Amino acid sequence: MSYSPSAINIASQQHTVPRIDPKAENAELREQTDAFESVIIKMLMDNAMKDEKNLFTEQNDPGEKIYKSMYRDELSKASAGGFGFSQMLYDFLSQKTS
Repeated sequence: MSYSPSAINIASQQHTVPRIDPKAENAELREQTDAFESVIIKMLMDNAMKDEKNLFTEQNDPGEKIYKSMYRDELSKASAGGFGFSQMLYDFLSQKTS
């Protein structure tokens, strides 16, 4: 697994990285940092599942890949704020503006 600049550029093309305004109010800043953490979690899950095999059937359902991607997207949004990236970024940005 490499994290070269080209790998990061490819990953950022697939995911919309939210903009963070360090001068935003606390609630808005928290939403922005949670959204950023959501993107990080989604990228981690996509990378972990890229070689996933279907254990129950040999058939290739064309919509399965899209469905699983949508599921991971919603799962990452629901999990945002619980992994610590958001809190660290929020703490850093709220100290910078104070």
